[in-house]
Amino acid sequence: MSLPKREAAARRILEQSPPRVPPELYAEAVRRGSRMLRRRTALRRLTWLVLGAAAVAFAVWALTVQPWVEPPSETTPPMTGWDGW
Repeated sequence: MSLPKREAAARRILEQSPPRVPPELYAEAVRRGSRMLRRRTALRRLTWLVLGAAAVAFAVWALTVQPWVEPPSETTPPMTGWDGW
């Protein structure tokens, strides 16, 4: 069914006194709605999975690299007072 035909059918349905939905339109709406819900649920689960994996990866990185620890000094401090001056 093309879009103008669907629109005309929808207008006819809305203009009738008691609103009735044709069975094929109802079945298609249920099918599309179910598919949308499944996709939304899958996307939500995938999002939580990715966020969880990112949190675990960050925790592992932080524990191995320890960015909060100050790196060792690259130069030696000057030695004063030991040569007898």
